[in-house]
Amino acid sequence: MKYILSFCALVLIFSCTSQKVNSKYSTLEYEATPCFGFCPVFKMTIQPDRTAVFEAEHFNFSEKPSKDEFSNPREGTFTGTIKEEDYHTLLKLLDGLEIKNLKDKYGEKNITDLSTSYLRINFSDGTSKNIQDYGKRGNEKLSKVYHFFEDLRKNQHWTKVK
Repeated sequence: MKYILSFCALVLIFSCTSQKVNSKYSTLEYEATPCFGFCPVFKMTIQPDRTAVFEAEHFNFSEKPSKDEFSNPREGTFTGTIKEEDYHTLLKLLDGLEIKNLKDKYGEKNITDLSTSYLRINFSDGTSKNIQDYGKRGNEKLSKVYHFFEDLRKNQHWTKVK
């Protein structure tokens, strides 16, 4: 009986330690630039182990934003771990994009007061895709990804490091 228990324990130990993060994405990065209003300005980088860095510039935490915030120092750099459910939702959203078939640039710059988003995806195979979207309306699926990243600013636990 003790041999069976030892064998089961060994199988359990090896199954736990051999589970590596196996993602086709090596780094996910989203950046939002300023607009003439109160658009949040930030950059977020997420690793396959769900660890993340959130670099908050302006308008990320204000309940009642004002233009005076631009004269304030940047809001800070934060770290955290994206909740597992949220991370898997993000991966599903990205998988639904057919990323490698998307254009590199979206948006018309004939309106001068919109924010630009940058979605930078590095794949585990060493390739990457960078998407610049002026106005954040490249297509419906991209817009959902942008909104999801913007929601992560407020629905995750962030620890200020700078």
